[in-house]
Amino acid sequence: MIDLHTHTDRSDGSTAPEDLVRQAATEGLRALGIADHDTLAGYEAAVPIAAACGLELICAVELSTRPNEHREPGKRERSVHVLGYWLQEPPSMEFRDWLETQQASRRRRNADLMMKLQQLGVCIRIEEAEVYGRNQVGRPHIARVLCDKGYVSSVQQAFDVYLADDAQAAVERDEPTLEEGIRLIQESGGMASLAHPVRLPQRGSELVRLVQRLAEAGLQGIEVHHSEHSPTDCAEYAEIARRFDLIPTGGSDFHGENKPGIRLGWGKDGNTCLPYSFLEQMRELCTVKRH
Repeated sequence: MIDLHTHTDRSDGSTAPEDLVRQAATEGLRALGIADHDTLAGYEAAVPIAAACGLELICAVELSTRPNEHREPGKRERSVHVLGYWLQEPPSMEFRDWLETQQASRRRRNADLMMKLQQLGVCIRIEEAEVYGRNQVGRPHIARVLCDKGYVSSVQQAFDVYLADDAQAAVERDEPTLEEGIRLIQESGGMASLAHPVRLPQRGSELVRLVQRLAEAGLQGIEVHHSEHSPTDCAEYAEIARRFDLIPTGGSDFHGENKPGIRLGWGKDGNTCLPYSFLEQMRELCTVKRH
């Protein structure tokens, strides 16, 4: 069994990289993909532990991108996530340097978000969120502080009321476009896969047109298997993958305590159990595409 979509506490997960590796070994996983948001820090910290445990570690990242190049003034677009996988060799130094600019963008967004919350009468400090997000503070960490201080009763309510892209304290962030994100991954030696398409607003023919546009821009994969995908969803995305010659990818999107109910390797009720041959097929198809 494998899991190619997981997060550590180096981004918005709750599990330290070394603990995630040990948990994966306990679950009987043969390969683990750490795809933290806009950083490779979790993967890099896990490398020596994975080697000691005999676990194959896959270098990955999850980028936040803007769906369109031109935005309507005053309108906050929902981010679209793109997964990058490096199945043959690590990403280039140029890509790693670019990721550092995204970290700086996150820090600026957090400062603006704190200011906007204060204007709404919500008094919390970024230092309180850093208790949960030691390496990279994200909205899930801020949501936990909002819960701790009684402003909301749950993390979900924190997002619904304050933190979601269309909520009261939504703040625009400097993100690459979808096409730019795909290009950056591809130029650094990776393969780009559209993450959890079930979260996109596009459905049916609209989704097909979007995927066609992205395939023409260099998209190589689509996440067919995910904890939030029903069997019907998986069948639809598998058909889209066949139609546009895309590589199916998949994983649980494990975040530890920050997303309870998702089990590493298994997803929700066992809906992401993928055999090692799934990874072998990804590598084979990726090699074919390169040649």
